[in-house]
Amino acid sequence: MATFLGIDYPTWWFLVVGALFSGYAILDGFDLGAGAWHLFFRKEESRRIALNAVGPVWDGNEVWLVIGGGALFAGFPILYASLLSAMYIPFMLFLAFLIFRAVSIEFRSKEPMLWWRRLWDTSYFISSIMLAVLLGVVLGNVLQGFRLGPDYEFVGHWLEFINPYALMTGATTLSLFMMHGALYLLLKTEGRLYARLSVLVKSALVFFLVSFSITTLYTLLYIPHLSDLFKSSPAFFFLPALAFLSIANIPRLVSKHRYLLAFLFSAITISLLLLLVAVELYPVLILSTLGEQYNITVYNAASSERSLRIMLIMAAIGTPLVISYTVFVFWTFRGKVKMDETSY
Repeated sequence: MATFLGIDYPTWWFLVVGALFSGYAILDGFDLGAGAWHLFFRKEESRRIALNAVGPVWDGNEVWLVIGGGALFAGFPILYASLLSAMYIPFMLFLAFLIFRAVSIEFRSKEPMLWWRRLWDTSYFISSIMLAVLLGVVLGNVLQGFRLGPDYEFVGHWLEFINPYALMTGATTLSLFMMHGALYLLLKTEGRLYARLSVLVKSALVFFLVSFSITTLYTLLYIPHLSDLFKSSPAFFFLPALAFLSIANIPRLVSKHRYLLAFLFSAITISLLLLLVAVELYPVLILSTLGEQYNITVYNAASSERSLRIMLIMAAIGTPLVISYTVFVFWTFRGKVKMDETSY
């Protein structure tokens, strides 16, 4: 265990990486959710307003993914190598859709032709959906584990990652992001689009509650290692209780049209669900289905103590700067979206 003066550096870096990916899920989650609604808006003006709602922030939100990936590589290089080599095709698809989403946002308004705009609208819509689903597929496979052998190498076939639980987790992730995105758009729009979204958000709630319930039930019945800690240590039961209370509060707030609070609780729900994953898996990062000796943990995957110590100091300096930048951007572009000559 890499410790110095009683400090468990691998665990602290595990928390840093988790916080960065949680920030990405919250911030880019509503971008992806907004994109997943794009073709549900029939009018040209509505689609432009929806794009302009995420336009000033989507690329800044992706910074959290870049930093999170860099932190994962620096702090847990063995995990980074094993995960990306095992799930090479899902990650390459993720990068491809990430590029297409960015291109779609930037190219859509460059030409006035109807076919051109419809082409990039469709690309934006599909890319946003697939990005959310692929994130869920990766998470689902990490949750249930996969076949890691000697030297932490994946010894299975890539098609094994397309399994029922991974697809259920992908659908749940998509539904959560669509709900999150609809709430964000409600905060940024008005008039006819606002009225349309007030109806769509209820459909998103149903989609999320149904998919989340099915995935949770499947987890409890068929993946027992994800609930062992809470059964053996009732003191941790407050975490799933908080998550369920947070989820239950969203429909109540939506029914009262308190969309800002609903959006905040949606963000809290994302954080609590990822925290549940981290607590239940810790100290394991990837569970090997071939035997515990092949598990990747925060300790056997961590960089040297010296590296972790230096990087924690850098994270302590850099993280407040990223948070400050994010807050500044959202404050600058606060309020309802207004169309002008610089709009998408």
